[in-house]
Amino acid sequence: NSIVTDHHKHTSTNIDRKRMDSIIAFLMNWGYMGMALSAFLAASILPFSSEAVMVGLLAAGLDMWALVAWGTVGNVLGSLFNYGIGRLGKMEWIEKYLHTKPEDLDRARRFMRGRGAWMGLFSCIPVIGDVITIVLGLMRANLTIFIISVTISKLARYVLLMVAAG
Repeated sequence: NSIVTDHHKHTSTNIDRKRMDSIIAFLMNWGYMGMALSAFLAASILPFSSEAVMVGLLAAGLDMWALVAWGTVGNVLGSLFNYGIGRLGKMEWIEKYLHTKPEDLDRARRFMRGRGAWMGLFSCIPVIGDVITIVLGLMRANLTIFIISVTISKLARYVLLMVAAG
C-alpha cells in the first residue's frame, strides 16, 4: 500500500511540475505582461514563483529594470488584493481563495499588534509575507502606508534577485 501511495505522490508531483512548467512557459511568452501577471498571482491566490518567470525572461533578453518594475507592480497589486480580501473580513474567503489558515492569521495578528502598516516591509518574506498583507487588511491598516511599505519590500526583493542573477 505504501508503494502505491509513494507512486501516487511521485506521479502527482510530476504532474504538478509539468503543469507549473507549462504555466511558466505561457507567462514567459507574454513578456513584461506575463511578468506582471505572474507577480500578481504569486502575491495573491497561487503558491507560485514569479522569480522563475523573471529569471527566464531575463535570460531571454528582456530588460532587467523593466522586469523589476513590472514584477513590483504585479506583486504590489497582488498584495492589495490580499489586503482587500482581509479588509472584507470574510474568513471563508481567506481560507478558500488565499489558502491561509485561521491559526496562521491569529499568530500574525498577535505578532503585528501595535506595529501598524509598516509591517508591510516584511511582505517579501516567503510564506508569511502573504499572511502579513491579509492581516493588515483585517486590521484596517493605513492604506497609503501599506502601499508604500509593500512597494519598498517587493522592489527590494526583485532588485536583489536581479543583482544575484545578473
